[in-house]
Amino acid sequence: MVGPAVQRDAVAHLQAVMGLSERRACSIVGADRKTVRYRSRRPPDTELRARLRDLANERRRFGYRRLFILLRREGEPSGVNRIHRLYREEGLSVRQRRARRKAVGARAPILVEAKPNARWSTDFVHDQFANGRRFRILNIVDDVTKQCLGAIPDTSISGRRVARELTAIIERHGKPGMIVSDHGTEYTCNAMLAWCRDNEVDWHFIAPGKPMQNGFVESFNGRMRDELLNETLFFDLDDARDRSRLGYSTSTPRALIRRSDTSRRRPMPPTSPQRAIGCATPTSFADRALLPLRHKA
Repeated sequence: MVGPAVQRDAVAHLQAVMGLSERRACSIVGADRKTVRYRSRRPPDTELRARLRDLANERRRFGYRRLFILLRREGEPSGVNRIHRLYREEGLSVRQRRARRKAVGARAPILVEAKPNARWSTDFVHDQFANGRRFRILNIVDDVTKQCLGAIPDTSISGRRVARELTAIIERHGKPGMIVSDHGTEYTCNAMLAWCRDNEVDWHFIAPGKPMQNGFVESFNGRMRDELLNETLFFDLDDARDRSRLGYSTSTPRALIRRSDTSRRRPMPPTSPQRAIGCATPTSFADRALLPLRHKA
């Protein structure tokens, strides 16, 4: 038995069920009598506990550190250690996924120059609307700064559309030294090959069946699915764009999320209006953007 609370419960159980004295019960459990008799004088923190539970229910993949940030922004003066204690007492710990078996052996490191635009990664993440119609989001991430340079949702994104979005992002952020992706048809079509040639961008394709060679954007996709797609019910494409558009800002530049103006730079056909959503984010999707989430029905 670990912890004073568990020891107190065990002593109380022995006294109530077996009729033992406090001294005998403490001896069996191995607890100090002073510990058993002690009663905490801490305030109940009823309102803070209730608010912490509400935030944890709204953002089920947030740990205590990020819940602490949300509480601090609401004006809560408590420190992170106190929030951690209440978080554990309320049983709000996030369930950890089982790690996959890792390969044994030495791996050659991927050498990337430590500067912005040294290398970008791009990939698609899929979801569906409430009516069952599927849509996809094109994510473009800077591997060095860990910024999401673009998150473009639509029901269909062709290779030409990818080329237009990359051109718009390059106009805002500059040209990358390399772009990494899988062998999707959107990346291997003639439009993308012509775009790479015209813009003099080195495009690197990962090995088939090796998504971890594109690990930066895969990690971002996982965070997005955990904290946005799995937590939000989308009704149509406009709703998906509104939910993906982040009007959230903080005092730190790394957590600044801004809407891109791709739609004004690149007009789309009227039959399929397109808009790109860009966001600058910190080291992980979870810590980069505290998204306004909505539960699935």
